[in-house]
Amino acid sequence: MRIRATLGVVTGALALSVLAVPAAQADDSAGDTKISNVVVNGGKDVVGGATGKKTFTVSFTATDDSGIDWAQAILYHGADIESSDSGAVANSSDLRATCTEVNATTSTCKSSFTLESGANLINSVAGGWKVWALAAGVDADFVQKDNAKGFKVKRASKLTVNALPEPVKKGKTITVKGNLTRANWDTGRYAGYTSQSVKLQFKKKGTTTYKDVKSVRSGSAGALKTTVTASVDGYYRYNFAGTTTTPAVAAAGDLIDVQ
Repeated sequence: MRIRATLGVVTGALALSVLAVPAAQADDSAGDTKISNVVVNGGKDVVGGATGKKTFTVSFTATDDSGIDWAQAILYHGADIESSDSGAVANSSDLRATCTEVNATTSTCKSSFTLESGANLINSVAGGWKVWALAAGVDADFVQKDNAKGFKVKRASKLTVNALPEPVKKGKTITVKGNLTRANWDTGRYAGYTSQSVKLQFKKKGTTTYKDVKSVRSGSAGALKTTVTASVDGYYRYNFAGTTTTPAVAAAGDLIDVQ
């Protein structure tokens, strides 16, 4: 077996403690062991706030004609696991996955991981992460995948809206303000997300669907501001589609009473 790696994470750095002879450059295998159906956080992006911890599960299917002896997953950021600059901490005492036998040849393996803002989450590691996975059969066959699954780790976002004046006469101008912010893992606070395209949307009172009105670009400190003409009662909101490092978010609608 080429490598079994465990990790410790300190201030965003990934340290690998090799428990077998390392020769890590690519996938490796011996025999008929297979890994499939890798799922991170239920298939959703992992989103971390400005402070605190985010705990989530990674699961995968492991098969071998002799049955599965043990398995392990490691989550990391970087081109490959040897040059990774951050990783997630596995919550099991021996860092192995918990494998539940489905039948004589197949097991479902799960691991719980924790990411902490300001520790293994720093701004520079937002975006694409990878799953390193290893499964070993009872007969000592094994498979190792350096990139068994890609997933996104994102900086949590917030969006506000305020439409004024309230009430307003029909045909008059409404000013719609707001702010787009996202978690800054380096400072432990939320900060403005500038130069982002955000949709202003409107939902007529008594209906259920928001429709796009116009696009607005966030300015200094993530500020949003535009004007529209009052026509009918309804709700205005800002809606941000998200980026590779920041999740989509929509503000709660602000009701305008048009008289």
